[in-house]
Amino acid sequence: MLIARLIADPHAYSTTLDQATAALEAHGMRVAMAQLVDANSPVLQISLPEGDAATVAGILDEHFRPSDLLLTDEEIRVPHVFVSDMDSTMIGQECIDELADFAGIKPQIAEITERAMQGELDFESALRERVLLLRNLAEEAISECLSTRIVPMPGAKTLVATLKSKGCRTVLVTGGFHQFADPVAEQLGFERVVGNRLEVSGGVLTGGLVGAITDSSVKKAVLLEEMAHLGDAGVSLATGDGANDIPMLEAATYGIAYRAKPKARAAANGWIDRGDLTAILHLLRIPEAEWVG
Repeated sequence: MLIARLIADPHAYSTTLDQATAALEAHGMRVAMAQLVDANSPVLQISLPEGDAATVAGILDEHFRPSDLLLTDEEIRVPHVFVSDMDSTMIGQECIDELADFAGIKPQIAEITERAMQGELDFESALRERVLLLRNLAEEAISECLSTRIVPMPGAKTLVATLKSKGCRTVLVTGGFHQFADPVAEQLGFERVVGNRLEVSGGVLTGGLVGAITDSSVKKAVLLEEMAHLGDAGVSLATGDGANDIPMLEAATYGIAYRAKPKARAAANGWIDRGDLTAILHLLRIPEAEWVG
């Protein structure tokens, strides 16, 4: 059984659903049920006794875009652990790009960031190259950047708080830096933070990093570590937007790509392209009356 929960333009549900159903049937996949999850919800649930998930996702995307979607082969449940990327997922910025603006080199660094997120560059080498360009930048630029540039994504705090209220453990894991991630995690309510750390000496950035690199393999490892405490019945949710989030998205029970780059979106079994982060709560069928924040 494949279950798709989808949020799109509700005014187009009936006509578009007929077209999507016909397209699915043309691929040999029968729709067993298609209806709103309840009268007060914007979520359309579509159930198919069998089918190819990638084909179903492609057809629904073609007919309903822009949409928010979660597609799975089992009953959808509230997760026990939520692991999320930070930059361009929980916050609306790429911290290293904004920090680079204080050094007057934002375009140069932003170009490298974009290529790394698209999966065109090796993450670690691209990270070290960008950090090196920040050498001799005053440490106080970090706090100024935090206070003037870094803004949570709409719905981020409500998503985290609501999941926690349901007993879900929340972890922020980032290829960015603890100097940003720690205060962001405190603001949004994450219980654990994993990331990189900029090296500082004499009040300035040295252009280096302290300790091991948090990359795509570490993000996946953090998810699996958290899940190991829950046993086989554990349910995990991961969100991210870039190429270095792909292993984590693939390893999660529900991997949801948020306004993501094409490679990350293709690797996930869900996406948010239409709404804000609270769309995830709708897809999990958590009523708005139970949202926190």
